[in-house]
Amino acid sequence: MRNAKDEYSDIIDAPRPVSTRGKRMSRLERAAQFAPFAALSGYDALVAEAGRATEAARCLDEDRREELDRALRCLLAQDRPPEAAFTWFVPDPKKPGGSAVTAVGRLLRYDGLARVLRLDSGAEIPLDALLAVESPDLPGC
Repeated sequence: MRNAKDEYSDIIDAPRPVSTRGKRMSRLERAAQFAPFAALSGYDALVAEAGRATEAARCLDEDRREELDRALRCLLAQDRPPEAAFTWFVPDPKKPGGSAVTAVGRLLRYDGLARVLRLDSGAEIPLDALLAVESPDLPGC
């Protein structure tokens, strides 16, 4: 059995052919020819998505739930509720976890059927995802 060196000995040490028709192409120009055929197209987007941070959903203890319930009852009992900051958890549509989002506005109404709080700023907050209600003007109830 012949080895590769013996089989190709006539061309192994031959000089590289050089074209006489035009100037030599730079590496950048040669790479640009093959850019549309990138084997890993979309790879950068996947890496960015995998690196995007999410946080786990927070579970509220019983005391915190009672505080939220009390604050919401105070807001709903007023004719014109004060402006407040509402924080709730929004699940991420692409991966486990999500993020806490805060909206500032006045509570317009509570939709008991859909279990959603509606603010004058246009935000709709699922009651089950609510984490905090903060307002300096919220009276102690």
